[in-house]
Amino acid sequence: MERRLLRKPEFGIADKLMRVSWVLVILLCLLAGVGYAALYSAGGGAPEPYAARHALRFGFALLLMLGIAMIDIRLIQRFAWVFYALTLGLLVLVAVTGQVGKGAQRWIDLGIVQLQPSEMMKIALVTVLASWFHRASWERIGNPFFLVVPALAVLVPVGLILKQPNLGTAVITAVVGAIVFFAAGVRLWKFALIAGVAALAAPIAYAQLHDYQRARITTFLNPESDPLGAGYNIIQSRIALGSGGIWGKGWLQGTQGQLSFLPEKQTDFIFTMWAEEWGFVGAAAVLALLLVIILWSMTMALACRHQYGRLLSLGIACNFFLYVAVNVAMVMGAIPVGGVPLPLVSHGGSAMITVMLGFGLLMSAYVHRDAEFRGPAEDG
Repeated sequence: MERRLLRKPEFGIADKLMRVSWVLVILLCLLAGVGYAALYSAGGGAPEPYAARHALRFGFALLLMLGIAMIDIRLIQRFAWVFYALTLGLLVLVAVTGQVGKGAQRWIDLGIVQLQPSEMMKIALVTVLASWFHRASWERIGNPFFLVVPALAVLVPVGLILKQPNLGTAVITAVVGAIVFFAAGVRLWKFALIAGVAALAAPIAYAQLHDYQRARITTFLNPESDPLGAGYNIIQSRIALGSGGIWGKGWLQGTQGQLSFLPEKQTDFIFTMWAEEWGFVGAAAVLALLLVIILWSMTMALACRHQYGRLLSLGIACNFFLYVAVNVAMVMGAIPVGGVPLPLVSHGGSAMITVMLGFGLLMSAYVHRDAEFRGPAEDG
């Protein structure tokens, strides 16, 4: 019945809204609510300058997500390469005229918001890789020449992002691309070969890193070597995490955050501030909420009857997972600090818009999960 309904011309906005996963919408609203409470505390117990802007941005981003969900997934697939080309053009524009901040050139100032095209590229990359591998045969995927175009689609933006420099986002972009390759059926031995080449090239790559990037790695291995310099951030983060205890010090009562010992408490280290105030229980609750969002997104991906929707949804869900994993591991000192925000919790417009844009595409794939693809465009 649903498949017949989807092909009828009267399948309109109201019908599509009925097919939206409102469970995911509620989960995302809950996560944004956590962000509002954390940013309210980061602002010294006031909605300005962080929490109020966070709420306004999320309201706009939620409408954007629902609007994208109404777009036919086949139309999104058809214009995937156009979206990718425009985003790649923005990355080039950043290299030429981008806003410089904290030693990096990553943003384009649009007046209302500073756009970070490297964030948007992760979503654009998933759309084109899903389009390329959509309905490709096992034999075709096994042909190395068939992988040249999607490999270049990954490597070119990764190179531009590294030039900004933005090592953390470049690595996440490459990993997201690799995940889509793997999900599409690319053989494991090809990944092993690339991993071997990367391992051999690691010393050369390390020599090309900027001084502050090498300092992050050194600090990660031994933060106490420079407690007032490069190691300050992670040391204060660990102190805040430990001082929260089981139940936390209470909302607006975290000493490390409220006394400004904790650096970047509204962005990179927002999870640390939350853990200090709400303790292990509060931190575990947020991690559980994030896990439920990831798992629910995976079930939505599996519900799609077409390969494009499955690959697209999987790539977006994994991108969200990498945001979370890298940020949490970073503030705990498990990996070097890389400037990756906690999605829908940290302060920042580009990351929020990008995350909700991705969820809008995932929702479109779910709403149109029974869509039938026809024509030469589907062959990649």
